[in-house]
Amino acid sequence: MAEWMTLAEAMAAHVHDGDTLAMEGFTHLIPFAAGHEIMRQRLRDLSLIRMTPDLIYDQLIGAGCASKLTFSWGGNPGVGSLHRFRDAVENDWPSPLAIEERSHSDLANAYVAGAANLPFAVLRGYTGSDYPRVNSQIRSITCPFTGEVLAATPAVRPDVAVIHAQKADWKGNVFLWGILGVQKEAVLSAKRAIVTVEERVESLNAPPNACILPHWVVTAVCEVPRGATPSYAHGYYERDNVFYREWDRISRERERFSAWLSQHILKTRDFEEYLALQRDPLVKAIYQ
Repeated sequence: MAEWMTLAEAMAAHVHDGDTLAMEGFTHLIPFAAGHEIMRQRLRDLSLIRMTPDLIYDQLIGAGCASKLTFSWGGNPGVGSLHRFRDAVENDWPSPLAIEERSHSDLANAYVAGAANLPFAVLRGYTGSDYPRVNSQIRSITCPFTGEVLAATPAVRPDVAVIHAQKADWKGNVFLWGILGVQKEAVLSAKRAIVTVEERVESLNAPPNACILPHWVVTAVCEVPRGATPSYAHGYYERDNVFYREWDRISRERERFSAWLSQHILKTRDFEEYLALQRDPLVKAIYQ
């Protein structure tokens, strides 16, 4: 059952060293505030899962929080590489990072399988591909009805799923809309689920067929305005494209990244203080 908590309380209570952690959100509603709190609490040895790891996982990897990444695509959207991710894979900095690469359709189906309490997902998507050469978890299975040979991959069942949404009511029922990825499936597949929201409301006023996560599938809900920044939250604020471009420069060198991490994450009390620093032209100029 959902419990309203501060973000710091939720992370301390429900995310632990060594956990398998899925942080989902597609294009918008990416849970940056939650990722920052994980870094702030210096969690370690996390096995990260995300369909499209971008800046938030680059930051987590660079901060030394991760020991493994399961993913289907990785990059700074519209800009280029994730330099902290690449440095960890190529040079073990700040620590070695194991990777498990899967396709978009694989991970989407694997979340669905996990949400349905099934052991594996079945798909056609790997036919003729080289993925099985780099991922031994991709196996084949023969359909008992048609004889067709299909791909089978393990279901995704994280210890913790973290997502961001637009709003939740006082009971902890969560409403999210706009472009959606696998947020619902991630929550339903996980043992524990933390949801950050833009606002707490008396009533969701949700239209029919809206994406609602009922309070009994959510562990903790945290009110964190602008908690998806620098991505966007549909209906609340736009994407900060300037930061995505700046991140390429910040993350390209270890020293510059480490200075950013110390100043903007480790020395800030919470996400609100982080946002204030982002708006401070004197502090911002240091990284330009």
